[in-house]
Amino acid sequence: MPDEKPSRARGVDRVIDIFHQLHIARQPMTMRDLIDATGAPRSSVYELVSLLTEAGLLEVDADGAVFFGREMHYYGADYMAHNDLIRRSHQLMVELVARHGETVQLCMLEGNKYTVVLSESNAHPFKITSDIGVRVPITWTATGRLLLSNWSDSAILDLIPEEDYRLANGQVLDKQAFLEDIHRAGQQGYCLTEGLSESFTCCMAAPIRSRSGQAVAAICFMVSRDTPEDRRQMLLKELIVSGQKLSDFT
Repeated sequence: MPDEKPSRARGVDRVIDIFHQLHIARQPMTMRDLIDATGAPRSSVYELVSLLTEAGLLEVDADGAVFFGREMHYYGADYMAHNDLIRRSHQLMVELVARHGETVQLCMLEGNKYTVVLSESNAHPFKITSDIGVRVPITWTATGRLLLSNWSDSAILDLIPEEDYRLANGQVLDKQAFLEDIHRAGQQGYCLTEGLSESFTCCMAAPIRSRSGQAVAAICFMVSRDTPEDRRQMLLKELIVSGQKLSDFT
């Protein structure tokens, strides 16, 4: 019996890794690719996929490729219904898209990256958006600067991996300039960046704060860089008001 607990723990770790690899891929994976990605024994992956498929957590298509199952959708819907911030944010974001026709996102930190938690897109054929759940370098976004606005300089520098100071266009971001951006965002109560992750995008964000004043999330518009200044200012005001409304419930 002494090996039972470690074996069980390894099994749970492998299940988590399978889910993680499918999330990274964002599409069905063959068993061979899943085995290579997880590094787990072939027999273990086959056994776990079989068990998870029976439970509805995974599905195997006609070609034998594996992806998330219907039960995962139900669990995600339960989380959205239960989490007050997520639920209220979704309602407000739908209203903002209907009113202004721009893509709206709710973003949070995830370790040393930032990720989009919710996204509501406009009805235009040309959309500016980021995929939900994809981890993006904090340095690439207006949101990331706001979410670090209560952090000390040393904590920020310890958090950000060296490679994340290189932007998508190859430019290397100056660390001191990045810290100054963060301080400015905290003082202003909003942040606006242009061309960091995509050359044609403008990201504007406002914080959602906890009762202690910590920025726990941010709500943002993703718009084109040619958006007129008067419209930018109007959208920023909408975001600030929206962030304050959502802060009342965190």
